[in-house]
Amino acid sequence: MNLKQIAAEHAAAFVEDGMKVGLGTGSTAYYAICRIGERVREGLNIQAVATSEASDKLAREWGIPIIPFDQIGRLDLTIDGADEVDPDFNLIKGGGGALLREKIVAANSDKLIIVADGSKAVQKLGKFPLPVEVVPFASEWTFQALENMGCQPEWRMDGQKQYLTDNGNLIADCHLGAIADASELNVQLNMLPGVVDNGLFVKMADVVIIAKEDGSIDELHRP
Repeated sequence: MNLKQIAAEHAAAFVEDGMKVGLGTGSTAYYAICRIGERVREGLNIQAVATSEASDKLAREWGIPIIPFDQIGRLDLTIDGADEVDPDFNLIKGGGGALLREKIVAANSDKLIIVADGSKAVQKLGKFPLPVEVVPFASEWTFQALENMGCQPEWRMDGQKQYLTDNGNLIADCHLGAIADASELNVQLNMLPGVVDNGLFVKMADVVIIAKEDGSIDELHRP
């Protein structure tokens, strides 16, 4: 069984005719986009925006109408994946490098639906390295500031070169271990000059859909 596909296709059923939809990025969001694309080909009428160039390309291949941000307004819902999700609906995202665009789109959605397999559900965030997006200018200083915070950062690489996001920025993956207070850390990181944003999504998720090993689905709603 492909647990990511099971969760993603369950989430795609939340999309209704006439909705404005945000399309996430990553291996799980891929399946959601494909299922939404199938429904569009069957007659579903929606408008969408994508959180990465890769998702934009995939959506267009399926015939999903992609609308400019200045024309679409607020979104009804966004479907996206996560690298970790805790019991309080806090997330770590950004393993695919699209955390900034994902956070912007999520913040402008009435509902954020997160899809994942059971391995992504954790009691405490932090085993997965936390991505921090950094502007290239004086990035060495920003990296040093992250080190001084005890974040144990490593530059994400693309072969022999530093990885660049769709926004032309760098990513420092921070090896924090268990995160005691995601909300506080989110603020502390974003206060550092040179940090654009980080992969902590604090209480932004409204629904979490987790596919379990036996193929069943847990659909969790934030109170």
